[in-house]
Amino acid sequence: MKCTCFSDEVCIQDQYCSRVNYVNRRICALQGSSVNISSEYSHPYYQQSKSKSWYKNRRSDMAAGEELIKNTDRIKFHGLMNRHILTINKLMKSDSAEYIFRIGSDAGKWSALPGVTLVVTGLEVMFSPSEEVTEGQRVTLTCRTSCPLTDNMNYIWYLNNQPLNLTKTQSKYLVLDPVSSEHAGNYSCKVKMLQKSSLQKMLTVQRRKWTQAAIRIVALLLVVIPTSVFLWIRRKMTSIQSPRTETSVNLEEISPGQVYDDISAQPTEEDDIL
Repeated sequence: MKCTCFSDEVCIQDQYCSRVNYVNRRICALQGSSVNISSEYSHPYYQQSKSKSWYKNRRSDMAAGEELIKNTDRIKFHGLMNRHILTINKLMKSDSAEYIFRIGSDAGKWSALPGVTLVVTGLEVMFSPSEEVTEGQRVTLTCRTSCPLTDNMNYIWYLNNQPLNLTKTQSKYLVLDPVSSEHAGNYSCKVKMLQKSSLQKMLTVQRRKWTQAAIRIVALLLVVIPTSVFLWIRRKMTSIQSPRTETSVNLEEISPGQVYDDISAQPTEEDDIL
């Protein structure tokens, strides 16, 4: 978003005004990365700029107040036409501040207030719904920053210091659905092309817990199933033994001894003749 913020000078005509504005009013950048803070300025043709400087305004700490920024190995200045760029490399948390550009001429100094707010953020792993889950749940991991990053980033996820080979585009989100005990461990994330990664955070995955109702059902099945099997076997054995019993009874009724006795008891022809 481009901000057109003018100096407090009163202009008689527009072409006689000196102005300073910024390309972006708010920048979010990762710790360890680089950032360009750009300003644009204009002044009347008869006035030549004598100085261009950047100031750092820290309002939230003990070193509050404006501080002139000097060119160092980590901080560089670049001028191009009517644009002046402040480049900060290897960003640190202490670089978070408001940055103000001033241009000076014989008529005075001009700057745009408020300046550019730079927020330097680190990375942090967050778990949703919790860092302690049960097998079968859906877990979403987020590589979180304290402010929305200005540029699109590609992320790398690590489990126990080993990079995860993900088939999908690596983003700030990692979804485990369903989660299992194999997913338990220490997770960390980082942005590609940067060395600094987040601190490790542990995900604990617990096995499914048996509810009281499930325990009662299992206990009931352990009693019912063996009893049913026993009764079925008993009925089967009884049905097998029943035909054998009837056969033995019939054989006893028509045993050879009885047949012989019956035959011997009948009168013969000789007895009848006598």
